[in-house]
Amino acid sequence: MKSYTKAYIPYGGYYSTPFCRWQGSMQYDNAITLGANTARRWFLEKKIDPTIIGYLFFGTTVAQHHWFYAHQWSGSILTDDKKYVPGLFIHQACSTSTTILNLCALNLEAGAYEVGFGLMSDRCSNGPHTIWPNPLGPGGEPEREDWNMDNFGGNPRVPVAMMETAENVAKEIGITKEDCDALVLRRYEQYQTALANNRAFQKRYMFPAEVMVNKKQTKLVEQDEGWTPTTAEGLAKLKPVRPGGVHSFGAQTFPADGNCGIIVTTRDRAKELSADPRIEIQIVSYGFARVKPAYMPAAPVPAAEMALAIAGLKITDMKVIKTHNPFATNDLNLAKKMGIDVMKFNNYGSSLIYGHPQGPTAGRGIIEMVEEVVLLGGGYCLFTGCAAGDTAAAMILKVG
Repeated sequence: MKSYTKAYIPYGGYYSTPFCRWQGSMQYDNAITLGANTARRWFLEKKIDPTIIGYLFFGTTVAQHHWFYAHQWSGSILTDDKKYVPGLFIHQACSTSTTILNLCALNLEAGAYEVGFGLMSDRCSNGPHTIWPNPLGPGGEPEREDWNMDNFGGNPRVPVAMMETAENVAKEIGITKEDCDALVLRRYEQYQTALANNRAFQKRYMFPAEVMVNKKQTKLVEQDEGWTPTTAEGLAKLKPVRPGGVHSFGAQTFPADGNCGIIVTTRDRAKELSADPRIEIQIVSYGFARVKPAYMPAAPVPAAEMALAIAGLKITDMKVIKTHNPFATNDLNLAKKMGIDVMKFNNYGSSLIYGHPQGPTAGRGIIEMVEEVVLLGGGYCLFTGCAAGDTAAAMILKVG
């Protein structure tokens, strides 16, 4: 694989809504319509015509009503049917956003179109409870599946809960509960810096979502909902979820709802669409990995190593590092394996603290990463994060 040379993100050509803990303010809205309507509002506020989109990638993980048509339906809402935008449905759990940006970049390199748009939207709230026909069952009794809880508990091939995958990695490299608690406290402190000065950092990219209150009333959600105030004393009092384990409920993320969108285009078009044409954001490389079964938090390391190798860069070349960290172990393992200070990356927030809606999680992390690099004057940055099935995806961007 080669690094990319033609794929750019306009500065400010992206947004993320706040994330809401599941069964919160976003629980009533279909993620497809909420994501598309929010993206349309964002385009219009930015005074960008959504019909410039040549191809739409719609990323989602938790099934919604009329999921079958999610990519066409969202595109129709986004453009108000003024253009019939072709699209592709992408479902890769926590790696959805990273993979969509990679697919946009691949197509830009090939010259397939000039403007791609990744719209990632998920709702863990009110997940579907599916019934599968089973004519050979006793009396034709159907098989049942709870979309969220059953799959959080493991995949059919390796029925190990995601929490257990974190404990497996922690045990393998010698992580303690004290290590996890210290990491969580640091990540909480980093998130608080994004809330400082009336949320000045978040307002650089965050766009409110208009959600239903009931059939007759809506409201704007302008801030994250459901994160937990954290202290060292409070974390110390929490017991591990698994006997003999190191992760308490404070050392893992929570399911959430939300959406985000990112434009990927050519260098010249990015300048036209940019909020500041002096700032260039180039997609440089993409990496992926799958590790041994039931060791999910270990996967971000080989994915990051692949992205670095393709780019011809070292971890020390990265001005900013951002991760999807559903468990404290994710970051502790990455720091140990890659020789970096665990307390110095994931500034301004991470999914460990503000929640995990699946499809848009990595997208928000990448957006925050870009904004941090801009504040630092430019440079290379790395995002990496695990996904269900012991997989991971990573991406390197250059901001300058």
